[in-house]
Amino acid sequence: MNKDLTKGPVMSSMMRFAVPMILGNLLQQCYNIADTLIVGKYLGKNALAAVGSSFTLMTFLTSILLGLCMGSGAVFSIRFGRRDDEGLKESIGASFVLIGVLTLLLNAAAFACLSGIRVFLRVPEEVWPLMQDYLAVIFGGIAATFLYNYFASFLRAVGNSVVPLVFLAVSAVLNIALDLWFVIGLSWGAAGAAFATVISQYVAGIGIAAYALFRDPQMRAAFRPLCVRRDRVREIAGFSILTCVQQSVMNLGILMVQGLVNSFGPAVMAAFAAAVKIDAFAYMPVQDFGNAFSTFIAQNYGAQEEKRIREGLKGAVLTALLFCLFVSAAVWLFAGPLMGLFVEPGETEVVCEGVRYLRIEGAFYCGIGCLFLLYGLYRALEKPGMSVVLTVISLGTRVLLAYLLSSIPSVGVVGIWWSVPIGWLLADAAGLVYYAVHKKKLLSW
Repeated sequence: MNKDLTKGPVMSSMMRFAVPMILGNLLQQCYNIADTLIVGKYLGKNALAAVGSSFTLMTFLTSILLGLCMGSGAVFSIRFGRRDDEGLKESIGASFVLIGVLTLLLNAAAFACLSGIRVFLRVPEEVWPLMQDYLAVIFGGIAATFLYNYFASFLRAVGNSVVPLVFLAVSAVLNIALDLWFVIGLSWGAAGAAFATVISQYVAGIGIAAYALFRDPQMRAAFRPLCVRRDRVREIAGFSILTCVQQSVMNLGILMVQGLVNSFGPAVMAAFAAAVKIDAFAYMPVQDFGNAFSTFIAQNYGAQEEKRIREGLKGAVLTALLFCLFVSAAVWLFAGPLMGLFVEPGETEVVCEGVRYLRIEGAFYCGIGCLFLLYGLYRALEKPGMSVVLTVISLGTRVLLAYLLSSIPSVGVVGIWWSVPIGWLLADAAGLVYYAVHKKKLLSW
């Protein structure tokens, strides 16, 4: 089921590869939303605030692993495009050892720092016990997140985006079923939602690992002891760590903003928890399209197909912008009913604040769509450092403006909402200027 993206019609090849990735992450968002929806409806505002804040923290932690896996995936794609089978096997073995060790360290650090999270995120006293129960369970799924994302990155790098979708679909359905059972049927509270998520993650992670090892001879060969070479580990580390920094800086900024949001109390926390899920669901397809675009560019960069790269770039920009315009209009129009999915009608303060957030963010989805394409482009062209620069611009602006504007009494929490699109647009401008100036050098071999 592996697909060579260096051949065939450019946009149809890219879209056929992208669609399973988009569907997969929409499913992933579905089971994230299932936690929020079930907790919000059945356990109340404080539980919703606890799960929402935990989601932001877990997004930061998993972004570290996701960044490492995405960076390794870009190396795999380039090797695959160059038909360098031996180099691909060595890169697979080196990256698994590197990311596996870092996963163990991250998991240990998460449990060790559990008690300090309340202070860092400024979690209100009435929310913390629920959040602590949730996190104590959810941290157990970090290893499963590594397994799924590592093997999914490999399969996507060699053109197989269907199998990761299948395992994610099974996991999503299982998560929703377990959510209903644990939270409503067994009355396990917020911890029940966490148990449902962790069990589902392990089903997906172990399942996709077994599939890849059983079906792909390159993957099996990569786990020979002699395949883990020091120079390959250095190469993978140099590439993947920059992508990891880009992903983790992005989510660290969001985590810092979460702490600021928490200081406005449980109602704003609950509004942010629900609105962020809707927000992520809305632009997730264009994020996954950016990742598919990155794989397409990386394979063709490895194969030195400059014409296909330029054609793919033009088509991807047009596709992403059209999609973002459509989604922006939909979120603006239906912000109220969307918030109503998560919050009881009587929680008017929560609903109103969530609607205000969605209408500010939703008007600028073209900004985040362009940014995802720029991240994918620079990662594929062996310039992951530029993705880090764009992330620092975007998130640095967001954090700085959020703290400055929200401190003005007449602006308040709305300043946090406006800081996001301003950061997107400044990063877009920097990325486009860099590409215009260095276009010829970027596509030279």
